[in-house]
Amino acid sequence: MRPPVSRHRPSHEGPSGPRPRVYSSDLTPPWKKPKPVPEVPAEPGLVVEEPGTGFCGAVIRCEAGTVTLEDRFGKHRVFPLEPRGFLLEGRVVTLVRPAPSAPLRPARTASGSVAVPQARARVARAGRIYVEGRHDAELVEKVWGDDLRIEGVVVEYLEGVDDLPSIVESFAPGPDARLGVLVDHLVPGTKEWRIAQSVTSEHALVVGHPFIDVWQAVKPSSLGIEAWPAVPKGQDWKTGVCRALGWPAENTGAVWQAILKRVGSYKDLEPELLGRVEELIDFVTGSGGA
Repeated sequence: MRPPVSRHRPSHEGPSGPRPRVYSSDLTPPWKKPKPVPEVPAEPGLVVEEPGTGFCGAVIRCEAGTVTLEDRFGKHRVFPLEPRGFLLEGRVVTLVRPAPSAPLRPARTASGSVAVPQARARVARAGRIYVEGRHDAELVEKVWGDDLRIEGVVVEYLEGVDDLPSIVESFAPGPDARLGVLVDHLVPGTKEWRIAQSVTSEHALVVGHPFIDVWQAVKPSSLGIEAWPAVPKGQDWKTGVCRALGWPAENTGAVWQAILKRVGSYKDLEPELLGRVEELIDFVTGSGGA
């Protein structure tokens, strides 16, 4: 006696026989697939970095499939709108075209000021802003450069503050030539604090931030670290930081350039520095300042 014949076919069989199995061509395990990243409209004034080239600039134009960035020197670069193609405040994002109906934000400088379209640099004022060293000057230029050029303010560096009183006396600040000075580690009781107190001209303003070095004014989160490490007294601060973080301690200049590259706008800096620089710009450009 033959066994009964089932009237039901296995789920993988069709009316004419077995159905072909469909396999995915993506064999990447789920845990190895890249996590989704936010999509950000490429609105004018948005400051981003293209990680492949390190080019950092503000969006000035977004067209079908491309975005045009302008860096602080006025150089333009066009990049494709690729997924995960840019860094925004140190985080990976995908830039997309803004919605046609979305109102465009006014373009802003890296300091957060409203940009003045087609603005020309003003003839330099007699007044100046002095900072301690080259790194301070480069950071101020990167974030406030557009504002300073419009206002006609030149930033110079001192290579230290030991001779500040004589430098101020030589500059001879006056109503039409105000002098602003930014000092590192300006904390009551320190050497820097005593030197700053010796400057008494009403046309010179000395302010400072509490950080040992201007490196610390960059937010750790913008660099992908939890915090700036503590360096024991007696050690060179930059060298100690590089060793603690595994950075090349023998070339602090190159380390600084890598840090500076991660600064896209004022949002990457600590408020203790932001307020002091804005105060100096206001002082030098204020009433009676040329």
